[in-house]
Amino acid sequence: MDSVGPRDAALRASESGSGGVDSRASWRMAWLVLAILSVSYASPLLIVVGMKPMQEALGTERSVLALAGSLVWVGTGSGGILMGWLADRIGLRRTVSIGAVMIAGGLALSSLGSIWALYVGHALLGFLGNGGVYPPLLVYVSRWFERRRGAAIALISSGQYVAGVVWPAVFERGMTTFGWQPVMLVFGVFALGFILPAIYFLKEPPKPPPVAARHAASASGGRPKVAGFPPNVAQALLCLAGFFCCIPMSIPSAHIVAFCGDIGIKPTHGAAMLSLMLGCAFLARQAWGSLADRIGGLRTVMAGSACQAVAIALFLLTQDEVGLFAVSAAFGLGFAGIIPSYSVAVRDLFPASEAAWRMPLTLFTAMSGMAFGSWFAGALYDHFGYYAPAFGIAVIFNLLNLTIISFLVWRTGGTGRTLVWPTARPVA
Repeated sequence: MDSVGPRDAALRASESGSGGVDSRASWRMAWLVLAILSVSYASPLLIVVGMKPMQEALGTERSVLALAGSLVWVGTGSGGILMGWLADRIGLRRTVSIGAVMIAGGLALSSLGSIWALYVGHALLGFLGNGGVYPPLLVYVSRWFERRRGAAIALISSGQYVAGVVWPAVFERGMTTFGWQPVMLVFGVFALGFILPAIYFLKEPPKPPPVAARHAASASGGRPKVAGFPPNVAQALLCLAGFFCCIPMSIPSAHIVAFCGDIGIKPTHGAAMLSLMLGCAFLARQAWGSLADRIGGLRTVMAGSACQAVAIALFLLTQDEVGLFAVSAAFGLGFAGIIPSYSVAVRDLFPASEAAWRMPLTLFTAMSGMAFGSWFAGALYDHFGYYAPAFGIAVIFNLLNLTIISFLVWRTGGTGRTLVWPTARPVA
């Protein structure tokens, strides 16, 4: 049980607005990070919105373009492990600066108009670009919060959905008017010009007071177990669950605009459907974050995964435009809380000193699932000529995720908190 002193200190810091944990300064940093991610997360949407015109211009199969989009997700996850490690050594600002330059460079390379340039550009955009922005900033914000960590992580992770609300219509209009290549190039310049100045307003996180450990060490004095397993076994189960849940999550997110075009729905309406999906996800994510603060990260993942399973199954039942708008909204409401809740679960179950590599590792496997799901749906479409098989297989993967998460919840009760607080890392 937490001691009274640290909690009182955190509460007084919050009330006074000082730069302590859970303070108004904490929320200012969270909102600034949200603004940065709302721009960086728009970069993968360019290929989602432009999939059909890019396919026509490049004369290729849809799975080829879907693979390019998948490289962003794999790169963001794998690059996040490297860049999270780098941020602890050279500072957050330098690391995110590298990420911003690589986002711009990756989009510039992708705009050259060949398949190889698209692949190399999107790999660069993911690995050193978004990989250098999102995972380090996620760890950074987690160090500003204790009691409201779930809500804060949910807020900044909503950058993906703010981007989804704001940018698809802009991209679709720009591509219709100017073509997909100029839009990629111009947005890369914009992202660089926005992110570089913004990161210099980030402040160094506070040194939080120690909290009592809620894990009991073994009688032999060895390392505490997690869910009755060695910590790395529990980590592996969490990562596997993340991979399985992100396969169904990625299919509507990556293919909804193209799916709508295939069944005769206007591209502008398909882009609006994507915006509605991600807008609902943004609104729901705040509620999911607050829920994670109350019931823990694992239980929140389980609840969100169950909702996602129902919503993904509904895509099999309608091709009516109004019905698809309703299903897209339901899907956004359901999947919104899953990814940030994995980050909360990592901080719940493992020492905070290990967050810099455990959180990016969990994100890597989850984003690998996003990448595989996006490509696999494209491959299934190329084989069958329609998306129903992809949605059906997505339901199966979702049920596998629910099985693993339910097992971990049963083993832990969805509880468990950090062993020690992290020490503050340099921002610059």
